[in-house]
Amino acid sequence: MSIERVLADFEGIWTLSRKITQGAGASATFEGTAEWRAADGGLAYHETGVLYLPAAAPMTAERRYHWGADLSVYFDDGRYFHSVPARGGRAAHFCDPDTYVVDYDFAGWGGPETRAFTATWTVKGPRKAYVMANRFTCQR
Repeated sequence: MSIERVLADFEGIWTLSRKITQGAGASATFEGTAEWRAADGGLAYHETGVLYLPAAAPMTAERRYHWGADLSVYFDDGRYFHSVPARGGRAAHFCDPDTYVVDYDFAGWGGPETRAFTATWTVKGPRKAYVMANRFTCQR
């Protein structure tokens, strides 16, 4: 039986590796860090790193979210995004006209010293079609 994750489990600095595969087969990668730190009754999430696109110079990329105590995730501007299933599993977000479905897998979470998980997004719609596979490994 899987253990329920709580907000405090995510606090810290994590290595983030991401592969983005477009529906047409082209892919991009992102390598960087993700940090969850205490802020406003939850955790502020900030990722930074380098995005590698085919036939383009590498570029710096970042994004920010706010995670609530109940594992609800909000965009940096305060709009609701989705809720992380505490035991892993599926969540979704509809951004008209595209649908974002994420699968969280905490099977690699071995305890306080070996925290790792994946979040794989499948995005479909008339404007977007890609899979974004993320692997988070805690540094501290």
